[in-house]
Amino acid sequence: MRDLFILALEKLIAVIIVVLMIAVVVGAVATMGSAQGGVLQGLGILVGGALYVVLTGGMLYLFLGIYHNTKRTAELLAARS
Repeated sequence: MRDLFILALEKLIAVIIVVLMIAVVVGAVATMGSAQGGVLQGLGILVGGALYVVLTGGMLYLFLGIYHNTKRTAELLAARS
């Protein structure tokens, strides 16, 4: 049952990252096209949003990697004894 939740979390993280990337691009394009915005502001949103998505996605996948490494270590130690 636990593996089901972990696999669902991995898929959810992938969906969240894609939605975040789409939101950043839409926000940047909307800012570039608005009367009060401009190309420079849109590029700022694009760069800042891209950094945010990379950091957020990296941390979420890091947490999953820690879980998988801990699971493998426990399996190796159980097989050893």
